[in-house]
Amino acid sequence: MSAALPTGTPGFFSVTTPDGAVLHAFSEGAGPALLLVSGLGGTAGFWKGNTATLARSHRVIRFDQRGIGASSRGSAPCTIDQLARDCLSVLDAAGVERAVLLGHSTGGCIGQALARIAPERLDGLILSATWLKPSHYMGALFGARRAILAENPQAYAATAVLISYPPAWLEAHWSVYEAAIAAAPVSAEARQVVRERIDALLSFDGSADIAALTMPTLVLGARDDMIVPAFLQEDLATALPGARKILLDSGGHFFPVSRPDAFTAKVAEWIGEHG
Repeated sequence: MSAALPTGTPGFFSVTTPDGAVLHAFSEGAGPALLLVSGLGGTAGFWKGNTATLARSHRVIRFDQRGIGASSRGSAPCTIDQLARDCLSVLDAAGVERAVLLGHSTGGCIGQALARIAPERLDGLILSATWLKPSHYMGALFGARRAILAENPQAYAATAVLISYPPAWLEAHWSVYEAAIAAAPVSAEARQVVRERIDALLSFDGSADIAALTMPTLVLGARDDMIVPAFLQEDLATALPGARKILLDSGGHFFPVSRPDAFTAKVAEWIGEHG
């Protein structure tokens, strides 16, 4: 493990997991800890537009997941439970005993797994654009995405962006599309990392354990999400004892990016009530 950072210390730190992965992490702001866990893309950069606002009242911790961005892959199999244990390694390296975990998409599955593995480490759980168990829709969608990835990584990157944002927003922020194409997983190693992460998310099923998650929980989604549709948000909220549910009217799957003000306002309001 890396040496712990004093509470409130800003900036970069690295985390070495038991299997040798080195995770690139950031700690910004001061206050109660808020761990941000991104989705299939797995980057700390996903949260860039939200961090400054959230760090006004929280110590915000975010990181590149194993094999993503500046973080190395390590030798452990890529499963949702392993990715949850990586979150524990990050909290330990940051010197954080308890945190609210905010997970987006696959990050919300990781959050559910962490809540099962180490509930004593979580003060609350925010599940953003997340699901509970496999569905026909997501199985078909990610099966098709995996097939596109194998044949044409640029097309994989293109379709990922096109279904993640509201069309009008993307038209007005076309540099987001261009950046995604430039970062397409073209190498065999990069494609393998994405493929194993798709396999991990498709294998996740939290239904057997969801009723035991007793920490305060917020289910946060968007009604026009084409990747994790609103009906899956409804199912997740119904299965969680006492969860609060908020569905934005628009924003697409990446509503934390396309509607950062609404997103951070809902997050901050809920943490203020439950944190």
